[in-house]
Amino acid sequence: MFQHILVPTDFDEHASRAFDAAVSLAQKFDGKITLLHVYQIPPSIYSSDLAWPTEQLAAAAKKSLADALAKAQRTFPRIESLLEVGSPGETIVNVANKTQADLIVMATHGRRGLSRALLGSVTEKVVRLAHQPVLTVSIKHD
Repeated sequence: MFQHILVPTDFDEHASRAFDAAVSLAQKFDGKITLLHVYQIPPSIYSSDLAWPTEQLAAAAKKSLADALAKAQRTFPRIESLLEVGSPGETIVNVANKTQADLIVMATHGRRGLSRALLGSVTEKVVRLAHQPVLTVSIKHD
């Protein structure tokens, strides 16, 4: 049923749990996984003279994704990776459509209150915008 699973990652513990869930599904359905990392270059809001170190941001994202892919391939060999730059929620949905993913499996951080209002929710945006089913994986907080 799920031949191609897209797994967005920000390389934290939550994303690791989502990857584990995706592997279980991919093994069950003999599918493949695309591990996706989307990084965003912050806008210069204070000064037009302020420049973000975009090359360093890209290099760090590329290295982190390569490391995550190498680790993931030890668990599940039918995996590839993609690195994109842009608004995370919208980019995840666009990549899911472009790669014809059957399912998106992603973590939710479970933020509430002010932190959620200030930070927003990438997962919520993906759930609202995606044409594919989205499986959200969370870690219970004690």
